[in-house]
Amino acid sequence: MLTPFLYLNAVAILNYQPPTSPYLDILYQDEDIVVLNKPSGLLSVPGRKIEHFDSLMSRVQTVWPKSCVVHRLDMMTSGVMVMSMHLDATRHLNKQFAERTTGKYYIAVVAGHMPEDNGHIDYPLIVDWPNRPKQKVCYETGKASMTYYEVLERSEINGQAVTRVKLTPITGRSHQLRVHLQQLGFPIIGDRLYAPENIVKLVDRLHLHAEQLEIFHPSNGEMLTFYKKSDF
Repeated sequence: MLTPFLYLNAVAILNYQPPTSPYLDILYQDEDIVVLNKPSGLLSVPGRKIEHFDSLMSRVQTVWPKSCVVHRLDMMTSGVMVMSMHLDATRHLNKQFAERTTGKYYIAVVAGHMPEDNGHIDYPLIVDWPNRPKQKVCYETGKASMTYYEVLERSEINGQAVTRVKLTPITGRSHQLRVHLQQLGFPIIGDRLYAPENIVKLVDRLHLHAEQLEIFHPSNGEMLTFYKKSDF
């Protein structure tokens, strides 16, 4: 059952009931990092209210108190996340994400059949303050944003044409993938912020998943690749 949401100038999460099975889906762990599969419906970090404390970060810190989040996924986005296990690893990973030396791609299912097999989306983005946390395209004040897409499959869900697509964000703006696809005319199915109601109701969750993440190990510099196949 999906958690209902209401967005009024700031995020208000109603009836927050994050999934608990498994409580932690650990893909890899050593003395420096822990890599997890975050489920859809779980916050990456605690919210402001006590009832929104449950998050991937709070769960991991229960086991490893010195662990730290170095990047985030939207609550309804699932997929691979890495956390540091100590301060030196935090600094190393923060630098990688800031300098965009990490590699990652997402899988999404969007409404409609995308006509091109691949391409770039480069709408500039900025927060939509009256409607935050929504983002919007603005050619005057928006920050440069780019996403590369590759069509994997065109099919249908309940009579609705859909496209399964691989997304590689070149930049890392908030809600970048969701807004870029919506502005291109192909909103992600299940997206309660950016898709029309009929597209939201096609599925029981946002069909956006961080399937692969590449990082340099904080201690030995080895390139590591972590993968978790999407469940849609």
